[in-house]
Amino acid sequence: MNKYEIRTQKKKDSIIQAALELFRDKGYTNVSINEIASHSGVSSVSIYNYFGNKEGVIKECARFLMQETTQMVNELLLENISFKEKLLRAVSICAEKPHQLLEEYFSQEALHDTVFVDLYKESANEIRRDILQVFIESGKQEGTIDASISTETVMEFLEIAASIQANWETKADHQTKTAEIGKLILYGLIGR
Repeated sequence: MNKYEIRTQKKKDSIIQAALELFRDKGYTNVSINEIASHSGVSSVSIYNYFGNKEGVIKECARFLMQETTQMVNELLLENISFKEKLLRAVSICAEKPHQLLEEYFSQEALHDTVFVDLYKESANEIRRDILQVFIESGKQEGTIDASISTETVMEFLEIAASIQANWETKADHQTKTAEIGKLILYGLIGR
């Protein structure tokens, strides 16, 4: 990286940190670009240049928070365990981690901001889809996933499972039912 790229990255990092702090306390709706600019020490023009708008900032915040999830799942691909076990763990991590991050990083006020929660979940879902797509391709290469089924169809099937998970109310539901959904994904109704 040259000096310009380093300065730019520092500004982006500062914006993300400031936005996360403000979103954590106030939610999305109650935070302005000017507040983020003031809190980060970066001009509002720079925020628009780097992220386009406030929605772009929240997407980048979600990407920042999901880095650990992405790293955890990428490390799974390197583990010396069966592909099925890797996939079960990846699906579980991708289902649970975004919810954990919301609870861990954001205030109740922020969590009651439906615009914020919807934008965060949308961004987290994009990242989750990217992660799972890598797994699907890996499974096809290993011969574990039927290569005659398109990746798009597998992704749509996993989206259906994710939409079911979005309706679960309690943490216990997420843990137990995620494991059950994982078994259904791998073994179907009849099992092996």
